[in-house]
Amino acid sequence: MIDGSIYTVTNVNRVRDEIAIVHSSDLHVDNGYTARTYGGDGTRGLSMVLEVAREVAVDLVLLVGDVFEHNRLPVELLDRTARLLNDAMLPVVILPGNHDPLITDSAYVRGAIAEPANVHVLGITDDEAVVFADLDLEIWGRAHRDYIDMAPLGKARPRTTRWQIAAAHGHYEPEPDMATTLRPSWLISDHEIAATGADYVALGHWNRHAPVGNGQIPAYYSGSPDLARTVNLVRLTDGGKVKVARQPLKFETSTSDLGER
Repeated sequence: MIDGSIYTVTNVNRVRDEIAIVHSSDLHVDNGYTARTYGGDGTRGLSMVLEVAREVAVDLVLLVGDVFEHNRLPVELLDRTARLLNDAMLPVVILPGNHDPLITDSAYVRGAIAEPANVHVLGITDDEAVVFADLDLEIWGRAHRDYIDMAPLGKARPRTTRWQIAAAHGHYEPEPDMATTLRPSWLISDHEIAATGADYVALGHWNRHAPVGNGQIPAYYSGSPDLARTVNLVRLTDGGKVKVARQPLKFETSTSDLGER
């Protein structure tokens, strides 16, 4: 359980010139490797993402998979993570990934992650989509529900709002060879990205920042906080344009202190 103030998502209609979103992924909160990377605090990467989101004054945060390193973490760490999310005081949308899928004893079930009113865990608090009526924005994505291969994007979801963001956690290949069994799991192709018809496709699974796709739709991996050292700052403008920039995180350690995952 968590204590403290609870943010309530409002549905007040308002005129906006721009919607700003922080997109991150692969935070791998744990009490092992990630904790050692950040000097003993496995939640530090998440804290930095939320700190920059507040500083830039974004409308919401989107975490695209592998918030947790695995599903066997102690409840104390899960609840500490829930308090960080609660205290962010802005909407947070989470898509479970291949490291933290929605199995019976998932981290999202054992801990209090889904309790704060500002937190939307796709597959738990919301099915495949959450709509922010005040932003005229829908964010959709298919959560990993086990450790078996699946299609992260799969069939596109019809648009019901002015703005739509698709989120997917998997491995990008422009034209994957589905005939061979010697291929990566959780594949995402150019065709699937284009078929979403979304304004932005937020990707997770790669630990380095990377733009992907054939250019029809903006599609980006954010990279993990420890290796990318940035988040994607996505701006949806009143003129219909989508602007994506890398926003630096504030590290207290030097680059040499952070190893390869």
